[in-house]
Amino acid sequence: MLMDMFYSATEGIVQHRRRLHFHEAMLQIHDLMHKVWKNKEMENSLQSSISNWVKNLPFDTRVKEWLVEEERYKQEMKIKNILPAVADKFLVDGQGRRTGASILCFDEIQTVDVFAIVALSGILSRLLSTGTVLVATSNRAPNELNQDGMQKEIFQQFLTKLEEHCENVPIGSEIDYRRQIAKSSIDQSHYFWPLDSTIIKEYEDMWNKIVEHSGGKVTSQTLPVMFGRTLEVFESCNGVARFTFEYLCGQPIGAADYIAVAKTYHTVFITDIPVMSMRIRDKARRFITLVDELYNHHCSLYCCAAAPIDDLFQGTEEGTLFDLESFQFETETEDTKLRRDVLAEANTTTSSRENTTGIISLLSGQEEMFAFQRAVSRLIEMQTSFYLEGVRKIHPYFQEKQTGGSFEIKVTG
Repeated sequence: MLMDMFYSATEGIVQHRRRLHFHEAMLQIHDLMHKVWKNKEMENSLQSSISNWVKNLPFDTRVKEWLVEEERYKQEMKIKNILPAVADKFLVDGQGRRTGASILCFDEIQTVDVFAIVALSGILSRLLSTGTVLVATSNRAPNELNQDGMQKEIFQQFLTKLEEHCENVPIGSEIDYRRQIAKSSIDQSHYFWPLDSTIIKEYEDMWNKIVEHSGGKVTSQTLPVMFGRTLEVFESCNGVARFTFEYLCGQPIGAADYIAVAKTYHTVFITDIPVMSMRIRDKARRFITLVDELYNHHCSLYCCAAAPIDDLFQGTEEGTLFDLESFQFETETEDTKLRRDVLAEANTTTSSRENTTGIISLLSGQEEMFAFQRAVSRLIEMQTSFYLEGVRKIHPYFQEKQTGGSFEIKVTG
């Protein structure tokens, strides 16, 4: 809420600003890295041709070796500078120009894995060094972000840069203000439980009511996702869409898909949501990411679940609520190669990568339970009239309509 207020206050005052959530930022970093890497691969191919040409020159062998080494050094420097190159693309306008003051608002900074540490350290350090004002939120103080000691040297450099340019403002509170708002303002018709015939009928009636109000016809659509992928949406109508829990959380999709859904549909229905525990921890993690993105894009959410919100996530008695699935970003084969190269550049040795399992084993279910509690809190807020009144003002669907923009959606049925 504080970030919402701050970002809104900068409108019309700051000429160039951006706001990003962690999942969206990491996906954009992957995308930009892919493009930068492609360009460098083309340059490297050219450099290879130059080196072959140098070798054929009528020079002394030592001169040839020196020229080849010089070209190799230039190539290595280009690879080393890939993260600064990505950072330089973060705050430019559509014509590639950077104008006026720059503010980057970054929601929920996390260091969930080695790649996040390397990428965020390189990019944010570069932006801070070039005068960008960083306003960030996190569930942890900066020095507590990397409790598992991954890439300590790089992380320490990042902390030093933050201390030089940012002020640390703790705003922790034991009070869940979302629940406080919900006490006086809550719309129970957005969350239906349990999954019995009566409730399911009420849920279906609500879907039909919203569809009728939208004034369109229910169709299937193919939704573009990052990295050239698509997501099939079988029931949608003028910014409204319906899914099952199993479809969105039971298959290997992630943040990129959820961001695409959240940006395209202002109202989302999700049915057959089960009580979640260790037995379906991968699905639970995906559901949390889904709720995060729907909340971040200010969607109206209708749920049909097996239990009330507070009972939706069970405890950790069954074991650690942690898995790698939440840290997998959807990429092409080239992107996977790129990720390995960046890790290698950051002196991430083979042994450290092989010890990933050891790092994960040190983590407890505490972090996951914290994420679950946040999801519960957000689900409660998403039922309040205070939140719902903002959907038409904030959601990208309505902003696009106001500016005359359009989404790329292919109707298939």
